[in-house]
Amino acid sequence: MISAAQLRAARALLGIDQKKLAEMAGVSLPTIQRMEASKEEHVRGVVSTLTKIVEALDAAGIELIGNGQPSQGNGRGVRLKEPR
Repeated sequence: MISAAQLRAARALLGIDQKKLAEMAGVSLPTIQRMEASKEEHVRGVVSTLTKIVEALDAAGIELIGNGQPSQGNGRGVRLKEPR
């Protein structure tokens, strides 16, 4: 659904800290910290919590792009290339 790197990059694009994202999403600061520290491909958590975070980022103007998906927006963005 969302990776720790995407979460950190989204915050960086918005210029907000973890506390602000937690407030925007209505989740706890430790939840954001745990998700961003995840070493797995996708962060793990309760689906409703992940949904709150994705919806908060979407409302703030962040488009999360999955592997192999085209961007739907016209704004600037960042995408990781496949490793060589």
